[in-house]
Amino acid sequence: MTETGNPNGPKGSKVAIVTGSSRGIGRGCALELAKRGFNVVLCARTLHEGQAFEHSSTVKSSNTKPLPGSLEKTACELEALGGKALTVKLDLLERKDIHALVDRTMKEWGCIDVLVNNARYIGPGHMDWFVDTPIELFDAHLQCNVLSPLLLIKLVAPIMIGRGGGVIINVTSGAGYRETAHDIGAGGWGLGYSLSKAAFNRIGPGLAKEFRQHKIAVINLEPGFVTTERMVTDMGAFGFDASKGLGVDVPGSVCAYLAAHPTPMNFSGRDIDAPTFAVDAGLVDGTKLPPPYGPSHWGLPGRSVL
Repeated sequence: MTETGNPNGPKGSKVAIVTGSSRGIGRGCALELAKRGFNVVLCARTLHEGQAFEHSSTVKSSNTKPLPGSLEKTACELEALGGKALTVKLDLLERKDIHALVDRTMKEWGCIDVLVNNARYIGPGHMDWFVDTPIELFDAHLQCNVLSPLLLIKLVAPIMIGRGGGVIINVTSGAGYRETAHDIGAGGWGLGYSLSKAAFNRIGPGLAKEFRQHKIAVINLEPGFVTTERMVTDMGAFGFDASKGLGVDVPGSVCAYLAAHPTPMNFSGRDIDAPTFAVDAGLVDGTKLPPPYGPSHWGLPGRSVL
């Protein structure tokens, strides 16, 4: 596994940073990018399999139990596909980690062509009722889901401008576009998550206007309901049925398609619905997708397409 990166640089291949790539959607995006020839910087808190982590001092809580997946495992999978991986620890509550991520990438590989903002706040208060949530946890949601991605964009934008362009893909959430009728704990989500994702969802169209002069595409990618390790392990207790979700290859394949597209500016400022786009572009077999994305809902009024 490439723990220290390639000191000679990526030798012509483009470089993509994928945050939160130890598991879930981030892992799916990283593997699909590797299939399209990208070298990938993998970053998250979980470096090694089975590792537990403590939350930043700004969030008072006990350790979070380990989930399947790690940067180490994703790197092994990626390199088995013929790609190159650089693993870097990233905690979105620690701004020094964000600076270190960009510095390490430039030191080892010397360029950044694609940034995938996928990581988000994971910790206490994620699925709590408002009256039970300390205001400091809203700070943590906003720091991880809005301010830290903005800082990362601010750091990579000059690099992309120097290269004549780039692609920034923000993995959004339907919770930031619309509210659910389900209560928290019965399929609904906490306010900290939805309000911070609503702010995050606005970054794409806002920055697309500013960055078009630099040929940097900024794209919102709505993944749909995806079965991840966290969904399987933790979210059943909150009313989410992981068996009804999409595979991580669905948003991952769309992410890689957009990143490798010859004219990515065509998609800049747009909200791309991953399951619909994946079928339209022939990236996945749509007949095998679960409801409401698959054939059972095709042609029905009100089908959600962003």
